[in-house]
Amino acid sequence: MGMDSLIGGTIWDEYSQKVTDLMNNPQNMGEITQEEADEMGATLIVADFGAESCGDAVRLYWAVHPKSDVIMLSKFKSFGCGTAIASSDTMAELCKGKTVDDAVKITNIDVEMAMRDNPETPAVPPQKMHCSVMAYDVIKKAAALYKGVDMESFETEFIVCECARVSLSTLKEVIRLNDLTTVQQITDYTKAGAFCKSCIRPGGHEAKEIYLVDLIAEYEKEKMAKTADSLAGGGAVDFAQMSVVQKLKAVDRVIDDHIRQMLIMDGGDMEILDIKDNGANFDIYIRYLGACSGCASSSTGTLFAIENILKEKLDENIRVLPI
Repeated sequence: MGMDSLIGGTIWDEYSQKVTDLMNNPQNMGEITQEEADEMGATLIVADFGAESCGDAVRLYWAVHPKSDVIMLSKFKSFGCGTAIASSDTMAELCKGKTVDDAVKITNIDVEMAMRDNPETPAVPPQKMHCSVMAYDVIKKAAALYKGVDMESFETEFIVCECARVSLSTLKEVIRLNDLTTVQQITDYTKAGAFCKSCIRPGGHEAKEIYLVDLIAEYEKEKMAKTADSLAGGGAVDFAQMSVVQKLKAVDRVIDDHIRQMLIMDGGDMEILDIKDNGANFDIYIRYLGACSGCASSSTGTLFAIENILKEKLDENIRVLPI
């Protein structure tokens, strides 16, 4: 039975009863011979697919009615762990009675869901989810052989998370729409990264072209670029989302445009010492220069005016604190 048979202890609690039953007593294991297919008046399809990451492989047999394209009989042989056997057996069962076009729509999630004892509890441990991905891939291979096309023609989008079948376009859209900044947030929204975790970052179960951490980094760069463009063009930017340096530049710009000239006319000036997030507030520490440093209104009317202008132009939660 492979590696699964060597697992002891509580790891078995992570397998559904359906999975353990199919590991020991698969219902669709075997082969369909050419003679059997001929007797059924069916076209015989034999497809092989292997997973380089774990060494498992599966062979799928289909007896397909040549006129209706219905899969009359479906069997498999699996060369791998017990989870691969259970996944392949479930996959073969799901193919029965479907047209080839409908069988291609079966995903690894469908296979995993069919092996659950209840809808809420995963059928296998996360690290074994790749076995149902292999079942999904061999269906595409069999369909490609039957139709005489390349199996990649069935995949219209680039898939980042094979386990949850989440595409690159879906991930980018969800990240942007919901302003996601962590892998856990992406997993919560899409299930990507919830299973074997290979798609999260390099060094996982199998190598990927694109990882979730790459998408997070890309989104952060996009946000920084938009903020920089907005600042350069004088556009409106959410003050709370700026970095400290960006906040300093924004405050400096408002002071130059609306405040400094007023102070200079009275023989004074001011400088910004620091900006700190303080709960819901943004505390801006300033120092008066020249005549302003000894002016009686520097802590009352002038301070009130400066704070009001910054609140109006940047953020209502700004507080100005003279030092």
